[in-house]
Amino acid sequence: MTKTPRRDTRILLVEDNQTTLKTFARLVERIEGCVPVCYDDPADLVAGLPEIEFDIAVLDYRLPFCTGLDLIRKLKDSPRHRDVLIVLVTADDEPAIRVEALEAGAIDFLRKPVDHVEFNARMKNLVRLREAQIAMAGREDWLKSEVEKATAELREREEEIIHRLTLAAGYKDSETALHTERVGRYSGVIARRMGLPAALCRDIELAAPMHDIGKVGISEAVLRKCGKLDEAELREMRRHTFIGAEMLKGSKSALLRLAADIAASHHEYYDGGGYPCGLSGEAIPLAGRIVAIADTFDALTTERPYKPAWRISEAFAYIRSRSGLQFDPACVEAFFQASPEIAAICRKFRDVPSPAAETTAA
Repeated sequence: MTKTPRRDTRILLVEDNQTTLKTFARLVERIEGCVPVCYDDPADLVAGLPEIEFDIAVLDYRLPFCTGLDLIRKLKDSPRHRDVLIVLVTADDEPAIRVEALEAGAIDFLRKPVDHVEFNARMKNLVRLREAQIAMAGREDWLKSEVEKATAELREREEEIIHRLTLAAGYKDSETALHTERVGRYSGVIARRMGLPAALCRDIELAAPMHDIGKVGISEAVLRKCGKLDEAELREMRRHTFIGAEMLKGSKSALLRLAADIAASHHEYYDGGGYPCGLSGEAIPLAGRIVAIADTFDALTTERPYKPAWRISEAFAYIRSRSGLQFDPACVEAFFQASPEIAAICRKFRDVPSPAAETTAA
């Protein structure tokens, strides 16, 4: 942590009596490291308040434009000056004024006629308090910076873990690494079109590629089978949702917990006809509803051992036909609103260039 260089303490003096104001200014100048900032008209001070810099304010209670109490409130309402230390100078001996001044934000009082020795002692104490206040603020800024740095490093490690886990799953699954990247990108685009917070959109895009991480626990014979799966093989394949969720759930990382939700729910149907739990509607996590569309669209538009790639327009038409049945209608609407971006991702990150995917998006 770098040490903040010492600077002069600027003490604002507001007093309509010129003789008293000059006396206060001389007293301030005698204190090492202090500079007086003088105003005899509070209206001038209020008019220039946004540009005026000071650390301590010494305000007379009885002023022509407003009372010292009014001025305290104006200073506390100013974002630049709400932390300054305020002293109220008054000849009044009414306790109610002092209570009101404390409630408004004053920290100390001086009574007229002001004793020079007392003024000097109080200002020195306030200068030390202000220096400690500034030092503490600097430390808070440094601590905030360190926390942000540590958080960024932690986030970077989380993203690397997800990337490497996704790569590991790719060694077992016959689908390419580009499949997971496309699903992530599609999911991020849909989330943004739905107006979700930017941080959540980014998290969904990062977590979506792990939707099929559970396939590491599925036998290669089932994963690589070119023909249609029989009932037993289908049950085996569907276990990848449970396996993925079990691998990722319970993590201290919010990103990995989101990935667990996606792994568990991206094959659920909006009408309740999906698996593994037969969830429906909003009972399905929103990220799972988004990834369900992204995963299906990618499966349709890419070539698999058991099928050729569909045209983009055909895949869009299929997604539309399943709105309200397999897919959340709101997610489908966002998907169609983002059709130019979706089509561009499909073409840019395709596995093997094919004329079948050249048709423009619906």
